[in-house]
Amino acid sequence: MAFKLTYATMFNPPEELHKGFDKAVAALKQNLGKEYGMIIDGRDVFADEKFQDCSPVNTDWVLAVMQKGNAAHANMAIAAARKAAPAWARTPWRKRVALVRKAAANIEKRLFELGAAMALEVGKNRMESLGDVQETADLMYYSAQMMEENNGFIKPMGKDPLAGYDAANLSVLKPYGVWLVISPFNFPFALTGGPAGAALVAGNTIVIKPATDTAWIVRLFAECLRDAGFPAGVVNFVTGPGSTLGQALVDSPEIDGATFTGSFDVGMKMYRDFAQRNYVRPIVLELGGKNPAIVSRNANLDDASTGILRSAFGLQGQKCSAASRVLVEEPAYDELVRLLKEKTDKLVLGDPTERATYNGPVINQSSYNDFKNFCEEINQAGGNFLTGGNVRVDGDFAKGYFCEPTFVTDLPFSHRLWQHEMFLPIATIGKVGSLDEAMQIANSVNYGLTAGFYGSLKETEWFFDNIEAGVTYANRPQGATTGAWPGFQPFGGWKGSGASGKNGGGYYYVQLYMHEQIQTLIKPAKKKASPKKKAAKKTARKATRR
Repeated sequence: MAFKLTYATMFNPPEELHKGFDKAVAALKQNLGKEYGMIIDGRDVFADEKFQDCSPVNTDWVLAVMQKGNAAHANMAIAAARKAAPAWARTPWRKRVALVRKAAANIEKRLFELGAAMALEVGKNRMESLGDVQETADLMYYSAQMMEENNGFIKPMGKDPLAGYDAANLSVLKPYGVWLVISPFNFPFALTGGPAGAALVAGNTIVIKPATDTAWIVRLFAECLRDAGFPAGVVNFVTGPGSTLGQALVDSPEIDGATFTGSFDVGMKMYRDFAQRNYVRPIVLELGGKNPAIVSRNANLDDASTGILRSAFGLQGQKCSAASRVLVEEPAYDELVRLLKEKTDKLVLGDPTERATYNGPVINQSSYNDFKNFCEEINQAGGNFLTGGNVRVDGDFAKGYFCEPTFVTDLPFSHRLWQHEMFLPIATIGKVGSLDEAMQIANSVNYGLTAGFYGSLKETEWFFDNIEAGVTYANRPQGATTGAWPGFQPFGGWKGSGASGKNGGGYYYVQLYMHEQIQTLIKPAKKKASPKKKAAKKTARKATRR
């Protein structure tokens, strides 16, 4: 079987992936600092104001010059999408599917280049970066597959039992119109491409607004769509501050639906703002997590420590699915803590494009400052730093935002950081007297995104029955709470983690981008011929054959 890159398989890639990535990094570094426009109505659009997109690895590295768009640019993009919407909605679904598949293929062709750009701009290590790019293509392929398997979501319903009439009832899912996609910095490709692919195959036109910190990589994604040949106005890409351009997009009555991935507070504000309309518009939200990993006294502690480590510190803990709370039954506690320290001490912090590096920098100065503040708060509260607890400013670290992977013990369960999403390489470890106590703590937060468990097979059944989360894993060394992949583990959350109850990359996601119309057509029933007429017709047919 040929190697397939997923977040579960990325820990043992073939050598070709490393060679391709290294070559792409070298080529990309020779061509940094170019200016990129927004894409509106099929054309590059430039603003009067610009901003430099710098790398968190070394802030002296200017990766790209991007446009500081404003409300006028937001309205231009919406107008272009509105103009293109009717024709795109009427485009046969098979043609829409073909174009989305072509865009996904464009992404795969540029895998190494895009992965290298991801590492430089986001700070992800090389395998996480390549994974983000490949996941995007797979998310788009999956939405196309769902449209195909469901025949464009055109389905006949039951016939009314009407005497003298023939009743035809048809269920048709149709696009909403103009769809807004606002994506986060941590998975700038997958969390742009997943919603964008679903919206496009469903027949919506789109306006994409990325996080300012990752505007460059999302521009490269928009190019993959543009080069697939979508009609002008179907795909629009704008960059600029959330407070001006972003708010103008959210406030516009010409936006028919939206997908937002980001913090709970920002998402809830958008949810409320979006409700200020003449009627309800759909909004798909994914709003973070405070994900527990529960470890039983019966667990394989080597697997548990590996899975927890990977989920706590992959992408420097800047994942909504990160394992930020570890709840351990007392008999397993000391040994698990020993293993976690031993394995964390071996992690390499540094330039994420280097092969040996596991942890790169956090995304920006604000996150860097948050890390220092949280560590001081933990110290004041009596928490013990099993690992980490410091920023690195020596040598090559001086011009980036490097934070040590940090496990904390002895922080009281009453402390707010057991509830608060830090979105950093900080995870708290707590000792519990029973699995029931662990479950109570696990479910006590506002979030319900992902969760992990290590224990016996009988205990895993109990875990799945009781945990309040949308994505759950048991006995998984590849990641305690992270590593979902389209078609394998559809991704989405419960409670404060998600608004739709449906998971991206799964059976029920693309339908969120369409609304249902029932088409009923009544026709007079065909009259049945009398027995004499049937006999006459039969005789006539025989005569004709003779």
